[in-house]
Amino acid sequence: MSRILTVGAAQMGPISRTESRAQAVARLLAMLRQAKAHGCQLVVFPECTLTAFFPHWYYERQEDLDAWFETEMPNAATRPLFDAARELGIGFYLGYAELAVEDGVRRHFNTSILVDQQGRIVGKYRKIHLPGHREHLPERPYQNLEKRYFEVGNLGFPVFRAFGGIIGMAICNDRRWPETYRVMGLQGVEMVLLGYNTPVHNPPSPEHDHLAHFHNALSMQAGAYQNGCWVVGVAKAGDEDGIRQIGNSLVVAPSGEIVAACTTEADELAIARCDLDLGASYKNTTFNFALHRRTEAYRLIVERTGAVVPPA
Repeated sequence: MSRILTVGAAQMGPISRTESRAQAVARLLAMLRQAKAHGCQLVVFPECTLTAFFPHWYYERQEDLDAWFETEMPNAATRPLFDAARELGIGFYLGYAELAVEDGVRRHFNTSILVDQQGRIVGKYRKIHLPGHREHLPERPYQNLEKRYFEVGNLGFPVFRAFGGIIGMAICNDRRWPETYRVMGLQGVEMVLLGYNTPVHNPPSPEHDHLAHFHNALSMQAGAYQNGCWVVGVAKAGDEDGIRQIGNSLVVAPSGEIVAACTTEADELAIARCDLDLGASYKNTTFNFALHRRTEAYRLIVERTGAVVPPA
């Protein structure tokens, strides 16, 4: 018996630094309603959905930086999105910059949440693989100061029982690391939701620029196939105040095949009917961890290198 979850990958075009959260939310609401009209039950928005991707610029004053962060969710600006989800009966994944106070300490995270069809937050994830650099590098055409502005996520890679399946979340650079998918795969994840902001130009390694779209798709296709799960990767795309981002939002099946994609660098919705049961054949055969992972080769690796192999 199939378990169909109809998902909308809601890519966004650029958000200017002068664009308000209310303006951004109005764009999200338009795509949420469009997705509902097409029968979607879940919509996936990008990383740092509500604002320009501010780690691309250097800020000296903490108050200027903190202005990009949300101190609660929902808040006045985002409440209409939660209300619409409840009224329409449609859920969403939302990425945003989170300023939390934990044990009396102010903490800054790159965060995503999962909101169900009743408008309730049912899951939270904080980005673990922070790319970029900590120090201001004015010689570069843009900055990537995630290591300066965010802390490493402290929630691990949890999965959530929602939308009739097992759902996980990741953010941007997480998609390039196999352990992102594997940790959730070991928990039986059936769909990974993932937002990103990825520039076309990579200053430390410009020789990779022409491969940006290829590497984006490759990482998500490999993660999906090797863990028998769906992956929904959604971008904020286009020229954002002089920094062009790749787009290339995708829905990837457990087979590793791309089944839906955005083709522009603007606000765009790609829709896929995802059978959550499709991953079972990969989980139970080719990538049956318990059956295939502990081999003689693993024993030799442990003996010769001292590597630690997780239990089957």
